[in-house]
Amino acid sequence: QVQLLESGGGLVQAGGSLRLSCVASGRTFSSYSMGWFRQAPGKEREFVAIISWSGGTTYYADSVKGRFTISRDNAKNTVYLQMNSLKPEDTAVYYCARNSGSSWSDYDYWGQGTQVTVSS
Repeated sequence: QVQLLESGGGLVQAGGSLRLSCVASGRTFSSYSMGWFRQAPGKEREFVAIISWSGGTTYYADSVKGRFTISRDNAKNTVYLQMNSLKPEDTAVYYCARNSGSSWSDYDYWGQGTQVTVSS
């Protein structure tokens, strides 16, 4: 069983920055791609970013491209999401998830989420 624990959320003013962390349990963290998702109130969950197992490949949603950076430290079983130039529309619960390996869109383990609130 894999457990994912996010942290780093909070309240920030527009234009500010936050760094989210997601620590994974287990010994197989470095074998899997990891993703970040978010869900705003009343909206569907949406993809934010994904990073390959080695960290060599990343992909972002258009809405965050150029502002957010996903990275990972396999020695620490941790994936990060650096969020800069935050906008009120970035307000959401942010989740990390482990990609199952079967496709880029299939995730098998999810964290409980961390709230990010951006004030205008």
